[in-house]
Amino acid sequence: MKILVTGGYGQLGWDCREVFGANHNVLALDLPNLNITDPTSLDGVLNLWKPDAIVNCAAYTAVDRAESDVEKAWLINRDGPALLASRARTHGIFLLHVSTDYVFDGQRSVPEPYLETDTPNPVSVYGKSKLAGELEIRDRAPRYAILRTAWLYGVHGYNFLKTILRRAVNEPQKGLRVVNDQFGTPTWSRRLAEQIQAVVEADAAGLFHASGEGHCSWFEFAREFIRLMRLDCEVRPCASADYPTPTVRPANSILENDALKKANLHLMRDWREDLAEYVERYRDILLNAVRT
Repeated sequence: MKILVTGGYGQLGWDCREVFGANHNVLALDLPNLNITDPTSLDGVLNLWKPDAIVNCAAYTAVDRAESDVEKAWLINRDGPALLASRARTHGIFLLHVSTDYVFDGQRSVPEPYLETDTPNPVSVYGKSKLAGELEIRDRAPRYAILRTAWLYGVHGYNFLKTILRRAVNEPQKGLRVVNDQFGTPTWSRRLAEQIQAVVEADAAGLFHASGEGHCSWFEFAREFIRLMRLDCEVRPCASADYPTPTVRPANSILENDALKKANLHLMRDWREDLAEYVERYRDILLNAVRT
């Protein structure tokens, strides 16, 4: 199968390129070589490559910046998927699109998860633009899958774990204060890439949640990571109110992977298992990257 991975040099795109590359013919592109909001750029790639499937990992993910950079967030998160969907229809291509827990308002009581059948209600520019992208795909693409995920981390790109690791390594005496009133499920980008491959290979259409199993707070996530990394740095809980941000973040980002399980395609594992494997694989690489 010929696979085009857009956003191919981001955190998830990199893992998709490696996972798919073991079994398929993969072309992974990112800016400036492919701009999913530019018809000329996209048409040039599609006409030359003629993929069987597109895996769209391209997105505007700077959640706080999106509140002021509204036009660019909507361009990438809504207009880009709309263009991909229209070209998928024209060329008969299966389109898999990655979305987010931010399409929900997060007001549901913990630990009750959000299902694929629940009505979205985004409260941020990022969440609203991502939901708009989902709707464009549903309206335009004849064969598509949308996978919503949450709390993504990997060895490539930027993420929460790398941010706290840098502080823990370079300023351990200061300790870490991490919010303990926002809950979700950490998701390893490598595992998500494997899940994406399973959906594409099955030609499984529809809306799916795809996050790690179980749930925790950001504080619990950070504490477990620092423990696994064997670092001497205190991790202390705090409230979201102690760290105000431009974006209202969901207090509950717990997703239930119900549709994947019903389709017998579910590969996601408990977040603690994946985090342990992630650290075992990449501990030295992660430490070398953040030491100043």
